[in-house]
Amino acid sequence: MREADETTRQRLAAALREEPATASELAARLDVTPHAVVDHVEHVARSLEGTGEQLLVAPPTCRDCGFSEFDDPANLPSRCPSCKSESIAEPTFTVE
Repeated sequence: MREADETTRQRLAAALREEPATASELAARLDVTPHAVVDHVEHVARSLEGTGEQLLVAPPTCRDCGFSEFDDPANLPSRCPSCKSESIAEPTFTVE
């Protein structure tokens, strides 16, 4: 299938099979917003069910205090609930 014929979600899944990436990295590569990437990632995870592959998520982490127990590991939090820092490392996604 040519790249022009692939949907954004197909291109996203293919990119995540190649290497782990953050929402911002994927957004730049696919020409969409980081929040759109998170929405697409959720759909890709559902489409992988029963295929033998799975979406893995390394959760966001506060760069100041190390907090990583966010309610939704695929979300893009703006502040740390523990120390209120805005220095949050984005979650990283991969398909294996």
